[in-house]
Amino acid sequence: MAAGDKVPTDGGHALGQNPFAVLSTAGRPSAPPPGTVSLPVNPQSAPRQPPSRGRVDIVRETGNRGGKTVTVVRGFVGIGLPEKEQLAKKMRAACGCGGTVKDGQIELQGDKREQVAKILAEAGFRPVFAGG
Repeated sequence: MAAGDKVPTDGGHALGQNPFAVLSTAGRPSAPPPGTVSLPVNPQSAPRQPPSRGRVDIVRETGNRGGKTVTVVRGFVGIGLPEKEQLAKKMRAACGCGGTVKDGQIELQGDKREQVAKILAEAGFRPVFAGG
């Protein structure tokens, strides 16, 4: 081709034959109507739990706190400070108490181990009661 020749972009000639024309649709399921989604159903599969995000320890502490009881959640692996703060906020609201995130662990005022364990389980963690 010379520098001034243009390449046609109209699609050119039609295909001589359709390679899929000889295939038969006999014995094949029909396609669902457009806009519907059909997922295969496995009767043996139960609703799956989200994968565990790891073990966390729930500890009740009273030492060095003026005799006050504090619930401490420690042992988080793989989550950052913003997510810990979100969890602490959810726990404070559910338990109706004060709390904070300090040194990578969540501290809540009072003995709130049962409520905290439920919230952590819903978030995908495996809560374990540790200590007294």
